[in-house]
Amino acid sequence: MTDTSATWGGWSSAIRDDPFTHFATARARCPVQKARLADGHPAWIVLGYDAARQALTDPRISKDMLAALKANGDVVAEGLPGPEFSRHMLNVDPPDHTRLRRLVSRAFVPSRIAALEPAIRAIACELLDDLDATGPDATVDLVEGYAHPLPFRVIGELLGIPPADRARLHAWFQVLLTWWAGDPPREAVEASDGIVSYLRDLVDTKRKRPGDDLVSVLVAAEDDALTTQEILSSLFQLVVAGHDTTASLIGNGVVALLDHPGQLEALLADLGQLPAAVDELIRFTAPVPHATFRVTTEPMSLGGAEIPPNEQVLVCLAAANRDPGRFSAPDTFDIGRTKTPNVGFGHGSHYCLGAPLARLEARVAFEALLGRHPRLRLAGDRHDLAWAHGDGLVLRGLVSLPVVLGPSQRQK
Repeated sequence: MTDTSATWGGWSSAIRDDPFTHFATARARCPVQKARLADGHPAWIVLGYDAARQALTDPRISKDMLAALKANGDVVAEGLPGPEFSRHMLNVDPPDHTRLRRLVSRAFVPSRIAALEPAIRAIACELLDDLDATGPDATVDLVEGYAHPLPFRVIGELLGIPPADRARLHAWFQVLLTWWAGDPPREAVEASDGIVSYLRDLVDTKRKRPGDDLVSVLVAAEDDALTTQEILSSLFQLVVAGHDTTASLIGNGVVALLDHPGQLEALLADLGQLPAAVDELIRFTAPVPHATFRVTTEPMSLGGAEIPPNEQVLVCLAAANRDPGRFSAPDTFDIGRTKTPNVGFGHGSHYCLGAPLARLEARVAFEALLGRHPRLRLAGDRHDLAWAHGDGLVLRGLVSLPVVLGPSQRQK
């Protein structure tokens, strides 16, 4: 166990850009250790694979952070967009979690996800057409022009958001997600207000004119199963989780492939390896370095540490997914790696409901991009790439990804 003077999060840009050595050093000291977060709160950091899987499933560790902190006498800031949007699956325990997940899962049945593939492919091709229009030797930003808009447009399809509204909503979310701590700037407040107003109107519209989309599914369950707060909270959570994480996976994945040309060549020789490659990219590039916060409800032992009740627990998925006790040569990127389950999408009852959709989006995104531009290359120095997302805890995505696509090999 480390002393609480040790800080976790709020790292320098060098650690945010490449946190894995930092995580490995910490994991080697102890798989579960106490530290102080950048906001001043103490927390137990879970770094080992076995301890992570236990922490993600143990009923003595709660997801209802708000209730636990208030019960402990802490003053809890609601933040943006406010309490009306805070009652979703990531913030509750059974039986509420079980009920919400059962209802939302109706939109994630395999047949519905599979039916989205043509739309995802069409979106990918349209975005690549726009990038191609700049010319084969032009520098384009693959984050702004491809990795970010693709999953946002897909979540728009899933939720039934009209195409004409998606760019405006996307812009609001981009502004809101750049604010992480302290007093929110005016732009973040305005973006939050826009999101709140839009999602309320969307729910009202679907009440009057339901369709074959997730919002309509949730509204149909409102009378006897869901409150309006739970509907709005679930929609907000699904938009955030449904696009930012996948965008980071696509951007991070392109960099990993360019960093490992031998692996890229092996993949180009057989794009049928993409499902396995996507799993390896999730493990290796850590688009979600940490799971969202949890809190102990009673004393417990975890990874050799004795944790009191009412203590925050933060599972470092990135460290667990490079634990040498679980993965051979864990710091090696290998798309042919023997399949070993990683915890990139979590584990247990809170395992990411959208994991099949994220895998499908990533597979189609890489297939379309590499099939058309197998010789794409970075437009600048590799060391100039920068990863953002505030304190570097929950998300890890590129600020931008300037590349030269090269001649298009699109089939006529």
